[in-house]
Amino acid sequence: MSAPDWVQPDGSAISCRDKLKVLNENHAELAQTLRDVFEDAVLMGVDAQAMKQILADMVAGLRSPLAGRS
Repeated sequence: MSAPDWVQPDGSAISCRDKLKVLNENHAELAQTLRDVFEDAVLMGVDAQAMKQILADMVAGLRSPLAGRS
């Protein structure tokens, strides 16, 4: 899974190398963790589609740390 194009709220690309490095490292780490969690669940008998929905619901429930700031 390749890293996405990282964009700011206005749609412009993130160009700072240090930020891109951290974002890409986080992406790779999360991708591996998601694979591990998904595989563990399926191997323990959880329905694959149900597990995908559980993970999608977790992502959908994330809130911006900037919400409510002026």
